[in-house]
Amino acid sequence: SGSVMMQEILRRPAKILTKAQREAYFRDGFIGAEGLVDQHWLARLNRVTAEFVEISRDYSSERRDKRFDLEPDHSADNPRLRRLNSPVDHHKEYWAFASTGPFVDIAEDLLGPNVKFHHAKLNFKWGGGGEEVKWHQDIQFWPHTNYQVLTLGVYLDDVTEAMAPMGVIPGSHSGPLYDLYDTQGNWTGNIRDSEVPGLGIETAVYLGGPAGSITAHNCRCVHGSPPNNSEKPRPLLLCAYAAAHALPITDLTRGGKYAETIVRGQPARWAQFDPRPVLMPPDWSKTRYKSIFEHQQGDG
Repeated sequence: SGSVMMQEILRRPAKILTKAQREAYFRDGFIGAEGLVDQHWLARLNRVTAEFVEISRDYSSERRDKRFDLEPDHSADNPRLRRLNSPVDHHKEYWAFASTGPFVDIAEDLLGPNVKFHHAKLNFKWGGGGEEVKWHQDIQFWPHTNYQVLTLGVYLDDVTEAMAPMGVIPGSHSGPLYDLYDTQGNWTGNIRDSEVPGLGIETAVYLGGPAGSITAHNCRCVHGSPPNNSEKPRPLLLCAYAAAHALPITDLTRGGKYAETIVRGQPARWAQFDPRPVLMPPDWSKTRYKSIFEHQQGDG
């Protein structure tokens, strides 16, 4: 059962997190921690990220590039990236961070000794109204055989309350998985408006902090973020990891250069199955996989 697994993980000495942080993750489904990524890594990540912002100036909604998810009003003079897709596939610095940086120690502290990389993305949430992300859970986008899957994020710049940090609802990882299709059966990627009043969004904790602050949230957590009404973008590098015994049950990341790479420990001989059901997303192999922004904003 989940509590046995949790006790086994907590019995292992921590690599980087405190006992209180690990316990909070299991209790609430998430944690935020300030300053866990040092200036050395931040400088490396920000340098390569600035390069991609420059490259994005050459693209638009007419001239697409699969690396970039652009806001509708993105332009060469005023680049407005929503997302750099799968950054680890496009630059070795991102993969060096995802596979050897502090995220791997954090993942081991929360998932146990054997950890796989699943995928990464860099969400920019541009200033001056960068789009909201409506309330949702992650695992319905990329179902696995169990829920020992989490996403780690690092803020590449200081994030204040005005900059729309991610909000997570405590304890929601222990609650229901929600249907992310609308009443007509169309995938929207967000919890239906009619169900939002029952989510307890007034309890949401918004995880900001100085550059180098991290977020960790379980794949069942209900989370989202408001529009960014500050003047500055809010770059958040996100990497999803799974315990080695949690196997993906769709082929969403099959093309990813590093998908399912063991970054700590050993591959699993035995897959583990959680008895709780998981919602299946549309078959992305039959349709172009659109980002959560495109689905939720109805564009793309």
